[in-house]
Amino acid sequence: MLELIGLLAAVLVLTVVAVVAFVSGKGGRKSPPASPRPGVDYAPGTGDDAEVPRDTPTRTVERVDLPDETPVLPPETQSVGLDVPEPTAGRLHRLRSRLARSQTTLGRGLFALLSRDTLDDDTWEEVEDTLLGADMGVAATTELVERLRTRVRVDGVRTVSELRPLLREELVRAIGADADRTLRTLPHEDGTPAVVLVVGVNGTGKTTTCGKLARVLVADGRSVVLGAADTFRAAAADQLQTWGDRVGASTVRGPEGGDPASVAFEAVAKGKADGVDTVLIDTAGRLHTKTGLMDELGKVKRVVEKHGPVDETLLVLDATTGQNGVVQARVFTEAVDVTGIVLTKLDGTAKGGIVIAVQRELGIPVKLIGLGEGPDDLAPFEPEAFADALLGDEAAL
Repeated sequence: MLELIGLLAAVLVLTVVAVVAFVSGKGGRKSPPASPRPGVDYAPGTGDDAEVPRDTPTRTVERVDLPDETPVLPPETQSVGLDVPEPTAGRLHRLRSRLARSQTTLGRGLFALLSRDTLDDDTWEEVEDTLLGADMGVAATTELVERLRTRVRVDGVRTVSELRPLLREELVRAIGADADRTLRTLPHEDGTPAVVLVVGVNGTGKTTTCGKLARVLVADGRSVVLGAADTFRAAAADQLQTWGDRVGASTVRGPEGGDPASVAFEAVAKGKADGVDTVLIDTAGRLHTKTGLMDELGKVKRVVEKHGPVDETLLVLDATTGQNGVVQARVFTEAVDVTGIVLTKLDGTAKGGIVIAVQRELGIPVKLIGLGEGPDDLAPFEPEAFADALLGDEAAL
């Protein structure tokens, strides 16, 4: 009996000790949650059930400013490498050597003739032949020679140093220094864009000129939309769009063989919607012997004028065609109101006198000249710089 009581007492003591030990152990530690999120540890000593992600260390992020010389481009241009066109100011002076290479023979020929000891009728006939050979035209040549004869006789001019300023003055006068050569490409007061039609026969470099003109305008801070209304020549629209993409100008085009007037209309509509400064419309290279094509050109102009006036109609002429360019110009002026001439290829075999002939015959000023195949070889026409190029470098004479 006593042994049974002792055994029960021992069991009771052991049970109490076990219960105390269990309760003490449970209160001395915290258990992790039953279902921890993957990738997260639970660390003691950071607050109740504080979570510290293993792969996201705690750190302080400081603001970092980009240096000034690293501009942030707009999202639409970050991946597009646009060309930066050459500024137009003084461009003709920079291109003068290209023009002078093919024109100095005129200056040298005139100086050689006019500096002879005796200036008789035969000499003056040679002067006339030299000017006619430069495509100056009969009327302009006759007038210029008469003025030169009078001034040489009255002033007693003989030496090259005396002849040069006299010749320069008369050439500038014949070219027309007072003519208005402004390109009307600024938007109107109501915000609508200026509209420029570019016309000319096949082969004059019309589409290329349109693309180069877009570069001229962008270089002067203008925004441009191009209208590829030459829907008859294969790849004309692709060519124009390439020019536009280089400087960030959008191009409106239609299906090959489509209605040119419709493309021109849509180009102006886009220009108005986008709020651009200028819309340039490249028209088909029309043969001046086909009256139907000229009528269509007039239609393009009338359709565009539903949006507003056409501010400029520029006729592109190949300077190497000489007097034939004057014939082309006459026909175009009958179809549309040509406001300015663009003479291309003046750095080749062209005769510089064509500038004077075209202006005199048509009463239309030359506003732009092309002096090479480079993208920035289109320059605003400056009579004084052009006369200097015709006469050549004084030191070389």
